[in-house]
Amino acid sequence: MATGELGDVGGYYFRFLPQKTFQSLNSKEITSRLRQWSMLGRIKAQAFGFDQTFQAYRKDDFVMAFFKDPNVIPNLKLLSDSSGQWITLGTEVKKIEATNVPCTQVSMSFFHRLYDEDIVRDSGHIVKCLDSFCDPFLISDELRRVLLVEDSEKYEIFSQPDREEFLFCLFKHLCLGGALCQYEDVISPYLETAKLIYKDLVSVRKNPQTKKIQITSSVFKVSAYDSAGMCYPSSKNHEQTFSYFIVDPIRRHLHVLYHCYGVGDMS
Repeated sequence: MATGELGDVGGYYFRFLPQKTFQSLNSKEITSRLRQWSMLGRIKAQAFGFDQTFQAYRKDDFVMAFFKDPNVIPNLKLLSDSSGQWITLGTEVKKIEATNVPCTQVSMSFFHRLYDEDIVRDSGHIVKCLDSFCDPFLISDELRRVLLVEDSEKYEIFSQPDREEFLFCLFKHLCLGGALCQYEDVISPYLETAKLIYKDLVSVRKNPQTKKIQITSSVFKVSAYDSAGMCYPSSKNHEQTFSYFIVDPIRRHLHVLYHCYGVGDMS
């Protein structure tokens, strides 16, 4: 391909990194949790490398180049709406949306307020409440209430910027799970799993001046459209169907975290 032909997609070249494994999604303990939450077999992380300096203000060019790249097209996985099998894109992307997801949290103390506000008891047990619906989710405890019900009395304990943080999004996705999710009675499996996946996907370094740990990754929530409409992460919109692109500008690695809402593997 002549370089001129790449003018419209920004000149990024990508390569698939199949040897990169994500321990956080493959360990025995996490696998059994994902099975319980009806996410097993429907959540996947993949790694790609790229060859140019990443510039956050050019994220749309970067993401469009990704979907058009000949090394991405046969390797990027998604779940088929019809068969429920893992497939590749197989369609030409015409338009993308990439929304910035703030990623600044470096400590799980971010969630201590769940204990302070009696959403979780000191023992780690999640406080139950009367069943209600926040379509399509059943709310039977204070945790799901604080995550979903905007007019609930404790909703404000997480501000809007807090709720946009990648760590919060991950935690919330795990708490809400898939179509046949069996909810946990205690908080620790959600917190531990969110922490492990977050550490696996996000890159950090120590600031030489302040000696503080800071995150170097940029995170985007991504969707792509072909001539018929949305084609990625799925043709159906759902709060629990997502794809996050986590870009490490120093190593020039891109991690893709994908989940499609549905009934997870039982066996």
